[in-house]
Amino acid sequence: MAHTLGVIVAYDRHLAARVRETFADGLPLREQPMFGALAFLLGDRMAVAASADGGLLVRVDTAQVEQLVRTTAAQPAEMRGRTMRGWVHIDGEHLRSRHQLGEWIAIGTEAATSVPSATT
Repeated sequence: MAHTLGVIVAYDRHLAARVRETFADGLPLREQPMFGALAFLLGDRMAVAASADGGLLVRVDTAQVEQLVRTTAAQPAEMRGRTMRGWVHIDGEHLRSRHQLGEWIAIGTEAATSVPSATT
């Protein structure tokens, strides 16, 4: 578990280490505890987050959510009972191989880097 501002943030440390190893070199990767998970940000955009249950929260293009849920192991991401628009959750059992994890990180990276900047 990580601590931030006196708050304990639980996340899967093994998955977080695998995410670090899988991200492409040269990207401006930053880690930050948020949403009860360890988020991986590219610039100021969250791409993925390692959660306490061993799963991965992945940013996706909102137009892809339904297709990903229909055709992959992705489930709509929820926070406090509400569906998070533009996010899916992948259970840890579907992230066992480097290839599986890499595919989801690529989706999150693409979505995070394609979001227009709030300052433009």
